[in-house]
Parts: sequence; structure tokens; C-alpha cells
Amino acid sequence: MHFIQAYYGGYYGYGLYFDWTWLLIILGTIICAIASAAMNSTASKYSRVRARSGLTGAQAAEQILHAAGIYNVQIGRIQGNLTDHYDPRTKQVNLADESCDRTSITGIGVAAHECGHAIQDNIGYLPLRIRSSLVPVVNIGQNLAWPLFILGLIFSMQPLVTAGIVLFSLAVIFQLVTLPVEIDASRRGLRMLQQAGIMASDETDATRKVLTAAAMTYVAGLASSLLQLLRLIIIAGQNRRRD
Repeated sequence: MHFIQAYYGGYYGYGLYFDWTWLLIILGTIICAIASAAMNSTASKYSRVRARSGLTGAQAAEQILHAAGIYNVQIGRIQGNLTDHYDPRTKQVNLADESCDRTSITGIGVAAHECGHAIQDNIGYLPLRIRSSLVPVVNIGQNLAWPLFILGLIFSMQPLVTAGIVLFSLAVIFQLVTLPVEIDASRRGLRMLQQAGIMASDETDATRKVLTAAAMTYVAGLASSLLQLLRLIIIAGQNRRRD
């Protein structure tokens, strides 16, 4: 009954109890949807604008890496849309088809951003190292957080509820660390585009819009996770008072 009352809502006296904390989830969903729509719109707009250099994302990435003195990172291809990423384990910048083969502002901008991560890795950028070290712990925490929290509510076991909140907090911390890593990668990528002579200032401004829109999705994700964490804390407090 504690779980039903605290999590889904239940009957108190003769009235139906409304779990207002669902509003926090709805708010987080709206924030993420707005950020995602803005990012997709901006990326789509500049994917139709051809870069004057005529370079593809893959070619631009190679030039950026070499200009930064990095020769041990490979350029790879990955399926999907906006699935581009840098893998520090394999030392590979993986570019989606849109970024790899196209000569668009968006494609080159995304490639430059991923090269920014490669540069971070090459110089031992501390926030990136912290994020990488958190990955195994966060993966475990994400799998266990909700089961422990829900079981704690069902059986009125506060230690399990607390453990669930702590594990979920690890994911929030991971997102918090990720934000400056992503912003810094964009900054490095944009600077290298100019230093390598790949883009003029007006093109760099357009690229900055794409990368800023992408960064806002990380901000939205963090905000959504913080709202979820707040919800868990509120539910835990309500459950504790009912025991």
C-alpha cells in the first residue's frame, strides 16, 4: 500500500489522492522536447548549407586532427542520425553518414566537435577523464536505482529507498560532469576550424549555432534528471512520514 500511495497515488479518506510530483516528470519531458526540437531544426537548416571549403566532415576531421598534432586517431563511420561520437578506447572519431560524406556546415561542425573530444583525450583533459572513470559506476547505478527505490517503497525499507536515490544521483553527477566536457569540445573544435583555415568567420558563427543547440540538449537532459531526482526525494520523504 505504501508503494501504491506514494508512487501512483491512492485513496485518503474519501477522496482521490493526486500525486502532484508527476508534474515534475512532465516538466522535464517538455524541456527535453523543446531542446531536441530546436537542435533538430538548427541541424537540419545548416545541413542544407554547403561549406565553402568543399570538404566533407571526414576530410575536415582529418585536417583538424593533424593540425592539432594528432596522428593516432582514426576516422570511422557509424550508422544513424546524429550518432557521431569519439571513442577514447579505440582512439576513433566515429561519424554518421550525414557528417562523414556531406560538405555541409552541420556535418563539418559535428565532426569538429568530435575532434574536440579527441584533443581533450590527447592532452588528458581532467573533466573527460573524470567522466570516463564514472561510466562503469553509472551504468550499474542506472540499472539498479529504480528497482531498489521501488522495492524500498513496497516493503517500507528506507535503506533501499536511500540506495536508489544515491545511485540515481550518480547519473545526475555524470550529466553534470558531461556538460562542461561537451561545451569545451565545441570550443576546441570551433577554434581548430579557424586555425586550420577550414572555415571563415561567418561559417564558424553558423557552426556555433549548431553546436550551441546541441549543447542545450545536454542542459535539458540535466534539468530533467534533476527534476526526477527531486521527485524521488519528495516521494521518499512522504513515504517516511507515513511509516
